[in-house]
Amino acid sequence: MALSASSTVGEWLDHPVGGRILATLLEQAGASAESLAPARSLPLEQLVTLSDGKVPAELVDGLVAAYRAEVPEGSEDDAAPAAGPARWTEQITPGRFTGQTVIVTGAASGIGRAVASRVAREGGRVVAVDLAKEKLDELAASLPDAEVVAVAGDITSEQSVAEIVAAAGARVDALANVAGIMDDMSAVHEVTDATWERVLRVNVDGTMRLMRAVVPGMLAAKDGRIVNIASEAGLRGSAAGAAYTASKHAVIGLTKSSAVMYSGTGVSVNAVAPGGVATGIQPGQAEYGAPRLGRYMGNLPGVALAEHLAASITFLLSRDAVNLNGAILASDGGWSAV
Repeated sequence: MALSASSTVGEWLDHPVGGRILATLLEQAGASAESLAPARSLPLEQLVTLSDGKVPAELVDGLVAAYRAEVPEGSEDDAAPAAGPARWTEQITPGRFTGQTVIVTGAASGIGRAVASRVAREGGRVVAVDLAKEKLDELAASLPDAEVVAVAGDITSEQSVAEIVAAAGARVDALANVAGIMDDMSAVHEVTDATWERVLRVNVDGTMRLMRAVVPGMLAAKDGRIVNIASEAGLRGSAAGAAYTASKHAVIGLTKSSAVMYSGTGVSVNAVAPGGVATGIQPGQAEYGAPRLGRYMGNLPGVALAEHLAASITFLLSRDAVNLNGAILASDGGWSAV
């Protein structure tokens, strides 16, 4: 199989010709092949959307052209190296959410969009929530055979929360609290009030407000599933700055407290703690905190796609998670085991 833009970064790095071409380009940019290690499982073209303009599409096209110039099609070198781990393919479970209404926040992009899309394709009615109405409309348009209700709103606003619940209707079967924002990797002595308050308001207050709004209906129905998105930063102190780390520890505490409070009622509350995810979010670089955190990123085993996280999250949203309550699922490629 010839290398192409859809070949993984690992396939490029391991190929005798493609690896040399890519390494030369990285060297010219002042980087090394090791810098791409966490992205080995991602398609090369995925770097375009993740790099915030640092890897333009033209550069990827140039890499492919340079490879093709050296390796004629059908030649002995026109093959990827020995196969590594099998590539994961999303497996849709038809009807898993049929007849159910699921609220998904942060649905305009990244993990939230992947969750909303998968629930919709598995038969669920999705109330897709985000600030970006245009992107929500694009999501709905991309799923013409599904029922997607787009609600543009701010989850930290009680008025928006009321509008979200009203759009959902009489019954909310599941809630995925995906919406969240990153900090700038700042240590506590350099974090600003604005950063602290904004991160805590979205990541903690917004999560709490949606939970508070849907739980009464779930209790009345004696059935409901809530999945909060925590983070590796909720399990350790070396994955983000003070504000984000505090916020995700709080999300885990909120999840566990609620799991205990509603145990035996038919309402379950669990959380997923992602590791590195290819969402295109570019955290800021605080002068003191960012370099210190960089020392710990060598343990990051790899970067997942949003669809990988959606597989974990939709499982917990589904009735297949029947015996799980208060679980914190580290969907991080093994990072938390290091």
